Amino acid sequence: MNDGACAGNPSTNESTAMKHLYQRAMAFWLSLLGLSLGLLLLVSDPLLLQALRYQVFDQYQRWSPRVYQAQPVRIIDIDEASLQRIGQWPWPRTQVAEMVQRLNEAGAAAIGLDILFVEPDRTSPQAVAQRWPLDPQTRQTLLQLPDHDALLGQALADRHVVLGFSLQRERPARPEERKPALTARFVWVGGGAQPQALHGFESAVAALEVLERQAAGNGALTFVPDADGVVRRVPLVLRVGDQLVPSLVTETLRVGLDARNVLLRSAEQGRAAVEEVRIGDLTLPTTATGELWLHYTEPVPERYIPAWKLLEGRVDPALLQGHLVLVGSSAQGLMDLRFNSLGRIMPGVEAHAQALEQALGGHFLVRPAWALGLEALLQAIGTVLLVVLAIYARALWAAAAGALLVGAALWGSWWAFSSHGLLFNSVIPVLVWSAAFVVASLAHHFRSEQQQRFIKQAFARYVSPNRVEYLVEHPQDLNLGGQRQTCSFIFTDLAGFTTLMEKIDPGEALGLLNSYLEQMIEIAFKHQGTLDRIVGDAVAIMFSAPVPQPDHPRRALLCALEMHAFASRYASELQARGIPFGHTRLGVHSGEVIVGNFGGKAIFDYRALGDPVNTAARLESANKQLGTRICVSGHTLADCGDLPARPIGRLLLKGKSQDLAVFEPLCAEVPSAYAPPDEYQAAYEALAQQHEEALARFADLAQRYPSDPLVRLHHQRLSQGESGERLVLESK
Repeated sequence: MNDGACAGNPSTNESTAMKHLYQRAMAFWLSLLGLSLGLLLLVSDPLLLQALRYQVFDQYQRWSPRVYQAQPVRIIDIDEASLQRIGQWPWPRTQVAEMVQRLNEAGAAAIGLDILFVEPDRTSPQAVAQRWPLDPQTRQTLLQLPDHDALLGQALADRHVVLGFSLQRERPARPEERKPALTARFVWVGGGAQPQALHGFESAVAALEVLERQAAGNGALTFVPDADGVVRRVPLVLRVGDQLVPSLVTETLRVGLDARNVLLRSAEQGRAAVEEVRIGDLTLPTTATGELWLHYTEPVPERYIPAWKLLEGRVDPALLQGHLVLVGSSAQGLMDLRFNSLGRIMPGVEAHAQALEQALGGHFLVRPAWALGLEALLQAIGTVLLVVLAIYARALWAAAAGALLVGAALWGSWWAFSSHGLLFNSVIPVLVWSAAFVVASLAHHFRSEQQQRFIKQAFARYVSPNRVEYLVEHPQDLNLGGQRQTCSFIFTDLAGFTTLMEKIDPGEALGLLNSYLEQMIEIAFKHQGTLDRIVGDAVAIMFSAPVPQPDHPRRALLCALEMHAFASRYASELQARGIPFGHTRLGVHSGEVIVGNFGGKAIFDYRALGDPVNTAARLESANKQLGTRICVSGHTLADCGDLPARPIGRLLLKGKSQDLAVFEPLCAEVPSAYAPPDEYQAAYEALAQQHEEALARFADLAQRYPSDPLVRLHHQRLSQGESGERLVLESK
């Protein structure tokens, strides 16, 4: 037994090893690239991906909004109806004082005013006395009346009222500008004080000092919306310079729970992050920047009480007893409107109210501290898995696994939100997985395409290139069987090659033949012909198979003419060197054949079967008896009207029962040895019509053009007593 055969083909083994090595290297580097990219995106969290992630969270809220459960939280709404009944805003501070008094009488636990009282009341008697042109007595009377701001300050005293102030990113216009007065005290627990983690501002616009002195609390009204303007979180604690300040929500809770301190729990030492805020017995989980995620409810009318009803005494005290009450406005003209995650516009005061409801009800959206680590781990596992599948597995299996993994991540994120209120970032892992899968698939595809090109190039050395391309695009045609199709065929033969093999070295003869065949086949491929077969020095070319070509007769004839020109030139060059290289004969014919794969299960051959194939071969052979180099049938020439040709006759080929019109195509420049086409045509027409003058015409042409093969042929026939254009060929 042959040991080499047992061991296998070394080149094949080496190729397989190189393929596996390439796959392992590609999997390693693409996995490393995907892991690095994923980690970078998770850590940097770019704004574009933040926005995409927030849109996903918003969609979760639309699918599963928070179910409203009544909590002791109410909004006194300065709505459009209240403005119509009481008058345009701003109202006199005396009416605000009256609202505070009525809320206090109803037993409100805390009153948060979502209103800025930055400037003195312009309706106060003192302001009117200074601006209006009044007589001295009237002015003196007004100056003796109580100031509206002072009256509001008195109403705030001992009433559990929280004022509001706004924060600004700009530095204060004057360094000595007053900061808001705070009653809350902040205590850090856990890893240590981390004020730099909180949202920072440069200055504050505080309420009037006469009001701040009497208020039980003072909180920031400022939101920190996302880049798209949606309020998804409410800050609980913020920073003005180095000073910590509470928000309106925090202060309202603190005052309502009668707590003194606000405890901030920071993350482990070394991380600038906040984990939770504690107020009394309440623990509120926060983002790293001290914000509370909002889980919105659908609009709930019972959350609101119109301000005009309160002022007119038409509110049941039971609706306010022990409640945290916020006073704000839903009127469009007052411009305190915000976008929420449900895609709705809401009054800004409602965001504070919903945060209070979540705090009292213990309903929170939380992004755990370990979420980033879990996401990084799952992202890494998924990236490596998808890269390996994309490179090693079949495309359908890899795509199915990728879709399953992405679906699991999206479903898991949704399930965690809807069932447990947990916020997981599925956007970046899914994008990284998708990118890793696409890149790995493309790399694998390019590698496979490179191998296909190699195989295609190698296969094209054995099969016609257009046949290879067709099979690559239509692999289903690699089956036994055929179909009817009209095609054109060229058959060639090299005269005297057997004799040449006897006269020169066989190796030299083989080199000459290979050069000849290479150029002949290249010409065929140039005209998009399909190589049917090579038999020794003969070549068979077909057109319009496997890819249909509407102009296949013209292609075939032009190809035959170019082959003839090359073969004549090649033979002349060799003959000039003393090498007796023969001339080439060509036959061209068109007709309906059966084209397909023929053979057996072990091996099959792509070819055409039918009489037109045999006819083309007979036409090539007929050149020997006719003295011509190219014979083309009338079937082919009928679709090549602009290509010059002269009739040979109606040939009855060996083995045929019907004659066939055959022509000799002419090159652009008719050889000088040939009779002028018009004179030959006139003589041939006389021959075809069996006129007596046919012999005289051909005799004249034979005397002037003795080297013209067709003139010589017909002159001999006529001289021997034959007539007409029908020629019977006795041999193949």
